[in-house]
Amino acid sequence: MRAMKPVEWGMLIILSVIWGGSFFLIEIALRDFHPFTVVFFRVGTAAVVLVCAMYLFGQRLPTTLGGWWPYLVLGALNNAVPFSLIVWGQTRIDSGSAAIFNATTPIFAGILAHFFTDDEKLIPRKIVGMLVGFLGVYMMLRPELNGGLSWRGFGQIAVLGAALMYALGGIFAKRFKGVPPLTVATGMLVCATILMLPPSLAVDWPWPSHPSLEAVGAVATLAVLGTAAAYVLFFRILATAGAVNVLLVTFLVPIGAIVLGVVILREVIRWEELAGMGLIFLGLVGIDGRVFAYLRKKATPEKTQGDKPIRPGEDPTRL
Repeated sequence: MRAMKPVEWGMLIILSVIWGGSFFLIEIALRDFHPFTVVFFRVGTAAVVLVCAMYLFGQRLPTTLGGWWPYLVLGALNNAVPFSLIVWGQTRIDSGSAAIFNATTPIFAGILAHFFTDDEKLIPRKIVGMLVGFLGVYMMLRPELNGGLSWRGFGQIAVLGAALMYALGGIFAKRFKGVPPLTVATGMLVCATILMLPPSLAVDWPWPSHPSLEAVGAVATLAVLGTAAAYVLFFRILATAGAVNVLLVTFLVPIGAIVLGVVILREVIRWEELAGMGLIFLGLVGIDGRVFAYLRKKATPEKTQGDKPIRPGEDPTRL
């Protein structure tokens, strides 16, 4: 993994703020809209915005059915299924809790990558990190497992399912290497809109006739900023900094979501959730590995020969 440039760090921080706020916006939208409707308007509005942007910048979407199927799969894995699971999950759990469970995405990605990729195999450090992360998940689920699974427990499991879908989507998205980020995001969201129309009509119809201005504004902001702009930014970071670096956003998203939930929505974060988040973050540090690489580098002293540093493994007798 390479070190990120300042501009990439800036994009990553902006993305984390946007996605941290998305959990807060979902809570506002659910006051007047049903879950499938929230997802449909989220992806549909975002798709319209990005289609307009594509044609403004002279880019084009696929013109054959064969060219569309990868976008259909990505739209299901990255949008339609996980968005639905998260929004439904937030009818049972708070936004901060949902963001913490969503941070398990790299744990699932690490497991899946071992079986579906050639260059991201499991090593002892990653396995230990995953076990620590799953211990954090268990700590958060434990209160809901006593005496049988509650509706709150089902909400937590739904968001975990969304994290698994995101992990699958991240692996599948590797096939879009070389495709402009705007094209990937647009094609994905167009297909997600098509996938979400039937359930929003079959389950949620009739749609609310007089939704509040706050709920409408939340859905619009979620679509334009939290989806259209966020995914263009995500695929831009993925293309320039790589998959390992872009997953750092999972460390930052829950922080913003918890702050907004506690300060504005008056949510209460349980001690099990804070402890679980700490263990998940610790597991993610182990999976990521860069902290350990930095510590090893600092612990390895450089020898010197005259004014020339001699690094470990070099022969000091050769000039």
